[in-house]
Amino acid sequence: MSTEQMSIGEMLAATVPMARTLNLEFGETSPERAVVSLPDQGDFHNHVGGPHAGAMFTLGESASGAIVLAAFGDQLSRAVPLAVRADIAYKKLAMGPVKATATLGRPVADVIAELDEGKRPEFPVAIEIQREDGAVTGEMTVVWTLRPNS
Repeated sequence: MSTEQMSIGEMLAATVPMARTLNLEFGETSPERAVVSLPDQGDFHNHVGGPHAGAMFTLGESASGAIVLAAFGDQLSRAVPLAVRADIAYKKLAMGPVKATATLGRPVADVIAELDEGKRPEFPVAIEIQREDGAVTGEMTVVWTLRPNS
């Protein structure tokens, strides 16, 4: 399968070893929203039996990457998306499978307009991590940039 025929989830699993290692499941992926799930796997549990903080961070970062590719994938010939910084807050104990839902914090058109002006735009992606019962176990923000190719 060529990269042109791959879904965003398949492309991330093929190119990002941690996404593949954690067996992340990519659900909805659009420029408005991305949903990625982390199955309950004992190998990635912490000392209290839930998903390890590092696994939850990777889940959230992967959801943010999925929405960035969905929103800006058509810009890859002229810019590379890079995570600039990230912040995560662990709110409640996560047990069992969890899912991360990412939303873009700026309009796509505004980010592309900055890129068109020769700037290196930055934009936040907000991520909410939830248990199966809907309880929010974590909140995360990843700030991304589109670095113009030289």
